[in-house]
Amino acid sequence: MEENYAFRDAQFARCIVEKIRGLAVKTGDVKFCHVCGTHEWAIAHYGLRSLLPSEVEVIAGPGCPVCVVPAAEIDAVVFLAKRGVVVTCFGDVLRVPGSDSSLLEAKAVGADVRVVYSVSDAIDMAKREPDMQFVFFAVGFETTAPSTAVEVMLGPPENFSFLIAHRLIPPAMELLLSIEDLQINGFIAPGHVSAVTGLNPYEMFPCEYKMPTVIGGFEPNDVLMSIYLLMHQISQGEPCLENEYQRVVKPEGNPKALEVIRDVFNVSEGYWRGIGKLEKSALTLKDEFTKFNAQTKFNIPITEGKDRQQNCQCHKVIIGKIKPDQCPMFLKACTPAKPIGACMVSNEGTCHVWAKTIQ
Repeated sequence: MEENYAFRDAQFARCIVEKIRGLAVKTGDVKFCHVCGTHEWAIAHYGLRSLLPSEVEVIAGPGCPVCVVPAAEIDAVVFLAKRGVVVTCFGDVLRVPGSDSSLLEAKAVGADVRVVYSVSDAIDMAKREPDMQFVFFAVGFETTAPSTAVEVMLGPPENFSFLIAHRLIPPAMELLLSIEDLQINGFIAPGHVSAVTGLNPYEMFPCEYKMPTVIGGFEPNDVLMSIYLLMHQISQGEPCLENEYQRVVKPEGNPKALEVIRDVFNVSEGYWRGIGKLEKSALTLKDEFTKFNAQTKFNIPITEGKDRQQNCQCHKVIIGKIKPDQCPMFLKACTPAKPIGACMVSNEGTCHVWAKTIQ
């Protein structure tokens, strides 16, 4: 469904909200879940929850790619950094806590950890310093996996390898449906991810689970329209998959990006912070690219990993069981300046978004 409207027009927003209120009388209490940090930012920044009727609740699921990286994988990259390997990563990964340390803490005691803006930046560094070993810590969902895959296909220099921490969104959405006390009534699927994947990965939700699903954009009226479409589906008793973000998301997604992902990666089980092990939720390098696999190249020990702070409720925030302000550490011991849990680290983390909005 494509609408011609100003995406931040207040009058149009009021019109959507009135329609939502009218449908809420028919539907009663409903709970919708989004799985994107940018959606949470838009909802919090524009105060969209305050516009919704009391019957409509919108919760944040595991939509922050940095937040869901388990402590064990942070431990692995810290292990490399402390042994003389140059670790390159995006800036929001630096402060994510592992079992005993973060990359920022490793850097503070002398490890060579460098922030880059792209994989190609890291590769350029490796070419300029052939006597050093470089690793790129590849974190992200389907949105960033193609850029990693392209560089693998191109063949980086011999002193360069990847530690892959890419995850896939649909298995996490499916897991949320098995958590009985969440009682989700519909999904707002992530627009950025969907621009790569297209519509196909979400077909199972209305077909197998009878779960209304709408792929939504990130402007305030995108989000409100997505909520309205979900409400309409529920009121009609006809769950389906709708694409509110048609100006960006095509039904087939990005075929070239999907092809390079298939060429480079296998889909395997993976661990998620706050969730645990999920089948078919992680990407791993195919055997033909083993020489670029840092885990094999450096014989990185496999650990279970554990969160350092027992009182941190980040694991519950990630799956939407509690709101950030229900964690006893929120804006007390845990702040954006001094984050304790992974949800407070990244700009896409739910706790970080809430903290910045409140402050």
